[in-house]
Amino acid sequence: MAMQILKSACTACGDCVTVCPTKSISPFKGLYKIDPDTCTECEGEFDMPQCVNACMEDNCIVPV
Repeated sequence: MAMQILKSACTACGDCVTVCPTKSISPFKGLYKIDPDTCTECEGEFDMPQCVNACMEDNCIVPV
């Protein structure tokens, strides 16, 4: 499974980019997107997705 960033909630702060261990988050049309082919939801590395921990907006990053 993978995570996704909701465009309507993303503030383009970039906090999620630096914490992603799989480098799955990249800029996209002024905001950010998560590549579902490489996102692992941090399974095997952390207890929860690090992008969700870093994001200051509620419900901005959610499971696909």
